[in-house]
Amino acid sequence: MTTEDLLKKVHRIEIKAKKLSQEVFAGQYHSAFKGRGMTFSQVREYIYGDDIRNIDWNVTARSNHPYVKVYEEERELTVMLLIDVSGSTLFGSRNALKTEVITEIAAVLSFSAIHNNDKVGVILFSDKVEKYIPPKKGSSHILRIIRELLQYRHESCSTDFSSGLIFLNNVIKKRSTCFLITDCFGIFDDSLQIVARKHDMCAVLVNDAGEYELPEMGIVQFKDTETGNTMWIDTGNRATRETFAAERRRKEEENVSKLKKYGVDTVKVLCGEDYIKQLSKLFAMR
Repeated sequence: MTTEDLLKKVHRIEIKAKKLSQEVFAGQYHSAFKGRGMTFSQVREYIYGDDIRNIDWNVTARSNHPYVKVYEEERELTVMLLIDVSGSTLFGSRNALKTEVITEIAAVLSFSAIHNNDKVGVILFSDKVEKYIPPKKGSSHILRIIRELLQYRHESCSTDFSSGLIFLNNVIKKRSTCFLITDCFGIFDDSLQIVARKHDMCAVLVNDAGEYELPEMGIVQFKDTETGNTMWIDTGNRATRETFAAERRRKEEENVSKLKKYGVDTVKVLCGEDYIKQLSKLFAMR
């Protein structure tokens, strides 16, 4: 990809993501992801119906009139995007590769975050942490994230969720809102439970319809993009196609069950379909 092509793609994604984050997700994002707590703002005169537990007795005693403390939400969050860049994300049988859809979703979430004055950081992982972009604010920072995702080439093909999860837990000391964006090829271990306890986690599972149903093409050689192994499969055999689909769904449901077990809100996105509905569904879960 030339520099000119890269800049065009970045600009296209920027326009789309900004529009979605401002017009569609602004209110949903703010309501779904709360701040860390409430901080003192000011005092004002007591009004009938105010909670008496908020009365400021010192000010009340000095003025001989009841006053209450007013609090406001401590809104600023740190949002971490934990993004799968393993070999399987380079697959796509419809209009886009999974990695392209992942980039767009990451952009929309990032612009939604900075629109609410939150910091955004990124961890790219395969079977190891391949790149870390520390949390920052600002549109220029988000554009850097988009550029990195568009031009990034993975160092390893396989997936190890624990590498990214453990790194997140070690590098981000305070509680953050974490979006795990992955095609869910891999197995979760105890690190998921540890991280889900500390951070507010959500998962966006991006897949392609071609991973669930083999087309009838006769005997075809397939290559596993995670392991590099190849095998010949008779796609004309109905039983083979059904076994393939059932195994893929079994593995996915196993991971989805683990995510739900530890309180991780999860949505599924298929390449070529509208991911806006799924992101809205994720926000509604909150």
